[in-house]
Amino acid sequence: MDQTTKSGVLYALTAYILWAVAPVYFKVMKDIPAVEILAHRIIWSFLLTLGLILLLKKRDVLLAALRSARARWALLASTALIGLNWGVFIWAVNANLMLSASLGYYINPLINILLGMLFFRERLDRVRTLAVSLCVVAVLFELIQFGRLPWVALILASTFGLYGLVRKKLGVDSFTGMALETGLLLPLAAGYLLFSSSPGSEPAHHTAVTYLLLFAAGPITMVPLMCFAAAANRISLTALGFFQYIAPSGMFLLAVFVYDEPMSTGKLVTFGLIWTALGIMTVDSLRRWRQAKRLLRPSAAAKVD
Repeated sequence: MDQTTKSGVLYALTAYILWAVAPVYFKVMKDIPAVEILAHRIIWSFLLTLGLILLLKKRDVLLAALRSARARWALLASTALIGLNWGVFIWAVNANLMLSASLGYYINPLINILLGMLFFRERLDRVRTLAVSLCVVAVLFELIQFGRLPWVALILASTFGLYGLVRKKLGVDSFTGMALETGLLLPLAAGYLLFSSSPGSEPAHHTAVTYLLLFAAGPITMVPLMCFAAAANRISLTALGFFQYIAPSGMFLLAVFVYDEPMSTGKLVTFGLIWTALGIMTVDSLRRWRQAKRLLRPSAAAKVD
């Protein structure tokens, strides 16, 4: 493993571990309304990303995206999706529904497969058909067992999946996109903090420590994103995909063993079906990756000759 790959793996591990433990921050802030935390997350993320863009001299990329009518429409869509995703996630963690949030991010890769089929006409092979079928069975089991859809998980999975789809079509880097999205949400966030009648939004109700923690919402958002971007530049997306289960696994462990969320037999069956689907996909991805490496070796040897 060369130095670039090693650093890419380290960045990927850092990003996903930080995403895995992020719920701890929102639990600490549980006495603050979810909408207020979201507002601060938007404001401080915007200021940090704007500072990074100016520091990295990417202002031209930012302005080019704003000039494009197609990009503006895509930005409106991605902004709505990421705003809803962040809001539901914060609310779910503070409402002791971290298991549901974890399930949502486990389902997300399977949602991505469906989106690829719908928007890019990608064909499902047997392995992915089986994986998606198990996901559908898991959702139906939840509906039959508990009399309701796992709507928190489905909203988080679908909004994040659609967000990735829109951002792919938008074609801007992570920091530029985040600056534009949080910039569009900035008036709503600032308006809420200025005009909300919620007791928590009044400055007198917060200590200096509370304000410091609210400011931390920006770095907590941006640091893992920066690590993820650095990892994506150093290792393949296939390799990066093997790390994506760290975050929901961390949330799952925190929910069960730290915050004592109830883990019923029915809920365990749901997770078991999703884990089986993801396990099948992971084994298949490893098989494909090894086959690709074997095919590359003869061509590499031929070049040396």
